[in-house]
Amino acid sequence: MGKNLYITTAIPYVNAKPHIGNALDYLLADIWSRYQKQNGRQVRFQVGTDEHGNKIAAKAAEAGLDPQTYTDQMYGNFEALMRKVGAEFTDFIRTTDGHHKGAVQYIWQQLQPYIYKGTYQGWYCTGHEAFFTDKEVEATGGVCPDHQTPYEQVAEENYYLKTGEFSERIRDAIEKGKMQIVPEFRKNEFLNLIKDGLPDVSISRPKKSLTWGVPVPGDPEQIMYVWVDALSNYITVLGYPDHAEWQEYWPADVQVIGKDILRFHAGIWPAMLLGLGVSLPKKLLVHGFVNVGGAKMSKTVGNVVDPNEIIDQYGLDAFRYFFARHIPTQDDGDFTWEKFETAYNNELANDLGNLVARVANMLSKYQAGVIGDAPLGEHDMQLYREAFDRLEFDKALDQVWQMVRSLNKYIDDVKPWEIAKHKEKDPDAEPHLSEVLAHCVGNLLQIGDLLIPFMPDTASKIHNMFETGVVVPLDGVLFPKIYQHTPNPQTSKGQ
Repeated sequence: MGKNLYITTAIPYVNAKPHIGNALDYLLADIWSRYQKQNGRQVRFQVGTDEHGNKIAAKAAEAGLDPQTYTDQMYGNFEALMRKVGAEFTDFIRTTDGHHKGAVQYIWQQLQPYIYKGTYQGWYCTGHEAFFTDKEVEATGGVCPDHQTPYEQVAEENYYLKTGEFSERIRDAIEKGKMQIVPEFRKNEFLNLIKDGLPDVSISRPKKSLTWGVPVPGDPEQIMYVWVDALSNYITVLGYPDHAEWQEYWPADVQVIGKDILRFHAGIWPAMLLGLGVSLPKKLLVHGFVNVGGAKMSKTVGNVVDPNEIIDQYGLDAFRYFFARHIPTQDDGDFTWEKFETAYNNELANDLGNLVARVANMLSKYQAGVIGDAPLGEHDMQLYREAFDRLEFDKALDQVWQMVRSLNKYIDDVKPWEIAKHKEKDPDAEPHLSEVLAHCVGNLLQIGDLLIPFMPDTASKIHNMFETGVVVPLDGVLFPKIYQHTPNPQTSKGQ
């Protein structure tokens, strides 16, 4: 791996409130980014908003605004969420930015040899801003399962990109791992989808059907379709084509996407890059959906979970912990308030918070807070590092929790308080106790190091408490217990 790394996140439409899926994109990218920076690398980390298309124009009209004013008011909701989940992004792009629009028109001109005009007839879903095949429409009974709206039959003249010409090269890149799709089962799903080749895709719409977007160079009656505009952001944000430094960070090391947009990122995007003569990204990390109590989140059902609410109630590190560990990095996961609170109280408050407090209290009580020579934590980091290399952040955090639990067990087994009782009579007790507590501190500092990518605030609190050689007591406790969604054992009956 070189020194300069680049990670990207999908850019959401600004017409709705940010949701947990967006938060997951930013969180996963941030965990990877912090881990790489901790290991001495330079990381560029892109985020942004997708601001063109009919959905935006319609929402703007509803609000009585022109689309630009509307997007100016809306994009900040996403930026606020990115900051709230602690994402240390370096680059923020809006597709309405002047540089981006110019760059997208340049990209169109470079792709000219692969663009032709044709008449399109097909099934369209406004929610997806995408066309679907007869087969897909039949399979869902003519109604989009994601938006619960019937597909519309649309016929219009527009431009096409010859994506089909790149089918072999794209398949080859995926099969040989030049562009890895992680996890493997998503890779196989996609290869199966393109086994008969990629269909050419419509990349513009007539101005009468799509008013809000980047005009096609040389044909102002056609507006670029959202995917060409949106996908280009990953390189335009780095300065493509006119700022040479974009080449220092491209190809992206990891592009984080949700499973619902894999076909665009593994099909259309590589075709565009190949057409431009630009390298393909190294890895696509495809995460699943977060369900709520086993059901898909939907506004109509009213089970939408707002990431802001979780962070406000339990704190940022608790949010990051749960979504990094209890939602599998590479598959669908499940959230309920009860599950979240149980993990918070049992794992964060008991396992970790209590462990930190125990060690600090014993040092203060038995050694006036002075820490002996703390050895380096001796846990093997190999499995943790391998999990990071596989982009399985949940498994990496599992490794850290094994250390937390084994240190708790060590304290229960060694019983430092028993050793302390013998200090008067046994000359070996004092050095033994000092060694035991120093061992605990060494392990806690190692745990703190390993938590940096996941729970940066907690990691720094652990370091501040123990790294000077004298315990610096914490103001309050690391994770005060919270019982808003689960019964409090102290107050519930029968205790």
